[in-house]
Order: sequence, then C-alpha cells, then structure tokens
Amino acid sequence: MSTLELRVYEIFKNKLGEKEAEVVIEYFESKTEEKYQQKKDVFLTKEDKMDILSKIETTNTRIEMAKTDMIKWFFAFSITIVLMIAGLYFKK
Repeated sequence: MSTLELRVYEIFKNKLGEKEAEVVIEYFESKTEEKYQQKKDVFLTKEDKMDILSKIETTNTRIEMAKTDMIKWFFAFSITIVLMIAGLYFKK
C-alpha cells in the first residue's frame, strides 16, 4: 500500500471500522484496475486498427490481381470456344 492508501484506510477505519475500511479500499482498488483494463483495451484497439487496415489493403490488392487474371482467362476461353465453333461450322 502507498502512503495515500494508508491514509485513506486510516480515515475509513476510524469512521467505519477495520473490516468495512478494508472492503471500501478493495472496492476502490478493483474499480481502478477495471478502469485501467478498459483503457488498456482501447489502446490495443488503436494498434489493432492499423494492423487491420494494412491487412485490408493487402486483401484489396490480391482481389484486384485475381480480377485481372479472371478477365485474361475469360478472353482466352472465349477465343477458344469461338475457334471451336468456327471449326465445327467449317468442317461440313
């Protein structure tokens, strides 16, 4: 316990009693820890947000590359199908 905690404990002990003072101090400590964890989680989300944004950019790049490849293959198969149909037509 810090000196401030000891002083507060002594004040509560004189007014409420030893057990009640311990309960009040434990309550304040738990609330302080809870607030600290909430703030810590907020800071982590800011770092995670930057990480997520970089992953989104990478994913968008991959999608664009896949789209380009799909268009290339579409034209390749279209030309092949047109040639096959023309071959069947001129075979007769």
